[in-house]
Amino acid sequence: MILIIIGLSLSFIAIGILYYLNNQLKKRLARNNTALLALQQEFSQYQIDQAKQGRSDITKREIRFDRVAKAIKKNEDAIHGVNKRMPDEIKKCIKHIELGK
Repeated sequence: MILIIIGLSLSFIAIGILYYLNNQLKKRLARNNTALLALQQEFSQYQIDQAKQGRSDITKREIRFDRVAKAIKKNEDAIHGVNKRMPDEIKKCIKHIELGK
């Protein structure tokens, strides 16, 4: 009879300890899940921010290259215009020199 009482009490104590440990494990798992979800959201936001920054950098570079290309085109047009007018200017100068003699 005493052994049965001791056995039952030890069984209840074991069941109580297992219940307590199970609850602690559930709490830890819940905290870990919330921490992992927060980490996932933060990482996703980081990836989005990096993608936006990459697109922004590419856009800035393209705009800068377009401006440089326009400046080069403008300078080439100016040089081409000077090269076209140069013979006429030389002829005018020669005419003035010839007329001055």
